[in-house]
Amino acid sequence: MSAQAGAVELTGVTKRFGDAVAVDRLDLRIEPGEFIALLGPSGCGKTTTLRMIAGFEQPDEGEIRISGESVAGVPPHKRHVNTVFQNYALFPHMNVAENVAYGLQQTRTPKAEIRERVAEALDMVQMRAFADRKPSQMSGGQQQRVALARALVNRPSVLLLDEPLGALDRQLREEMQIELKLLQSRVGTTFVFVTHDQHEALSMGDRIAIMRGGKIEQLDTAAAVYAQPASAFVAGFVGQQNFLAGTARTDGVIESGPIRLRSERAGQHVAPGPVRAAIRPEYVSLAPVADLTAGAGHGTENTVVGRLASIAHLGETMQYVVEVDTGHETTSLLSRIPTPAAPNVHVDDEVVASWTPGCILVFSDPNAGPAIPPDLTTVPSTTPAHPPR
Repeated sequence: MSAQAGAVELTGVTKRFGDAVAVDRLDLRIEPGEFIALLGPSGCGKTTTLRMIAGFEQPDEGEIRISGESVAGVPPHKRHVNTVFQNYALFPHMNVAENVAYGLQQTRTPKAEIRERVAEALDMVQMRAFADRKPSQMSGGQQQRVALARALVNRPSVLLLDEPLGALDRQLREEMQIELKLLQSRVGTTFVFVTHDQHEALSMGDRIAIMRGGKIEQLDTAAAVYAQPASAFVAGFVGQQNFLAGTARTDGVIESGPIRLRSERAGQHVAPGPVRAAIRPEYVSLAPVADLTAGAGHGTENTVVGRLASIAHLGETMQYVVEVDTGHETTSLLSRIPTPAAPNVHVDDEVVASWTPGCILVFSDPNAGPAIPPDLTTVPSTTPAHPPR
């Protein structure tokens, strides 16, 4: 097999639909055997990018190369890629084995080889015992496994997955995320996975490409994207943030209403002027206001007093919302604390919220914020155990 087998390279790729630019001069290289996730909100260009790799759409500009070869003008069935869709697209009148064998039959593969490869593919997804069942006799998760087997039986260099878990309930989706990652590790095929779900991307991708407006905002590992977001957009889209608009002074202090922050994050320089500070909820500690030492509170850096508005039990963590009166509006701070370490506080208590200087990210664009409203039920799977110092 060539050293390039499974590599995907997009150079200056642009795709327009009328006056709308869906993908804008995109550069991306996917390494052979890599599991890469294309993550972003609806309309960011991730599915269009996938469809161009598959051959269902043709770029208006730029070049796409698969396994080192240009695929300009090459139809989908002649590209060494296969696609798994959200709706599975199984033939309802065929049983599992017939569905998986279909592609091989179209290429006139010998019958003995078809039987061998179908059995091998069904073993990969632990579905050989269901070989005689029809799609209507299986659950959504089982149908998804069959769709994967049908794609893998052709031994593609690249497997493209377009929101493949979107139709499953949450628990089954999480189970399938683990299975998909293990499967990819075993078969060594390059996986390109499109999703709008940050948890899926964080839990599976070797690297994550965060897309916005047809461009890649950041391309990095899950850990780096989460801990070192390249922009306020990425910071707000991946996981959750407490965003605080404020003004950086010449001495490095950031004023946001009654809250005074000082960032001591390594390598980060805060220039004077309007900024937006960001603090992950897991880095916000809470304590009863009675625990404060004299003089602490509104005048203390990285500490603020507020009213505890709500408490939610999320299993392994407790979630708290603290309302802080800025004098002209109320700002809400979100805190997540491991359940065993939950402080002895109650709704409507006056509490002190605090965080270490090393936790604070500062962005120079004060208007850039989260890409979507915060989802207070989603807990990132890669939440660090301790804040950076």
